[in-house]
Amino acid sequence: MPRLAYLGPRATFTEQALRSLPESSGAELVPCAGSPAVLAAVRDGSVDAGCVPIENTVEGAVPAVLDGLVADPPLVIVREALVAVRFAVLVRPGTRAAGIRTIASHTHAIAQTRGWIAAQLPDAEVLLSTSTAEAAAQVARGEFDAAIAAPLAAEQHGLEVLVDDVADNPGAVTRFALLAPPGPPPAPTGQDRTTLAATTQNRPGALLGLLTELAVRGIDLTRIESRPIKDRHAEYWFHLDCSGHVAEPAMGEALAALRRRCDRVRFLGSYPRAGNGPQQTCGSDAPPVPVGGAGAAEFAAAQEWLAGLRAGSAT
Repeated sequence: MPRLAYLGPRATFTEQALRSLPESSGAELVPCAGSPAVLAAVRDGSVDAGCVPIENTVEGAVPAVLDGLVADPPLVIVREALVAVRFAVLVRPGTRAAGIRTIASHTHAIAQTRGWIAAQLPDAEVLLSTSTAEAAAQVARGEFDAAIAAPLAAEQHGLEVLVDDVADNPGAVTRFALLAPPGPPPAPTGQDRTTLAATTQNRPGALLGLLTELAVRGIDLTRIESRPIKDRHAEYWFHLDCSGHVAEPAMGEALAALRRRCDRVRFLGSYPRAGNGPQQTCGSDAPPVPVGGAGAAEFAAAQEWLAGLRAGSAT
């Protein structure tokens, strides 16, 4: 039976995301206290894979996860899931709003409900917990008066939903990643995402050169952000998400070019893209990419031409 870790305890949004993935069918789900603990469990082999939140449409990426992805031993993303986040204020039975002096949740949940808390519970002290579900558990144990969590956590911990749908941005979505040790990536689907991280020399035009390797091959860059390298001043990892798959000619050639150009490149996986929104990919039957000559047929013809030159042809 596969063992899959997730950011626990039970009834977190991460567990909800993991249960939506086909890998969870028949697997033992193992809650861990914090995303770093999930990554550590995958790395030490105590679980086969682990699910963590990686990005939110309101608060952005999860720094601890980005930093963990570039640590050793390497890990790769093999699947992603999107969860529309719905927050509620959970309290012990009988608690009223006037009696709330402390309210707790995960840092990303607090960021997404800060406006509501300020308007509706201005006198409450806002405190942080390792997860939304752990905050609910702490309320059940009497450590806090209220928690911002998923309504499901109320059932899990014997709490009441005092107020539902309290998010400042009702359309917020969180992206979750299923991480595993390196291995052959899932087969291309035509709707894929490739994630990588790279470091460059600190000189003018270095980042532009990195991005150019993607642009000239018609690769759609969907996310980029930097994270400091912990033991080096003024040096950064650039984390990138791109549409496409490493098995496709354009993406493969771009990764090889980045390997030549950058100080370090960490391939973090090619995997099916969650959701059905439009995207541009390289190869397959996807819509045309924005830069000419970047389709699979053009790459094959160029490789054939290059092979002819090496063999002595001048045409």
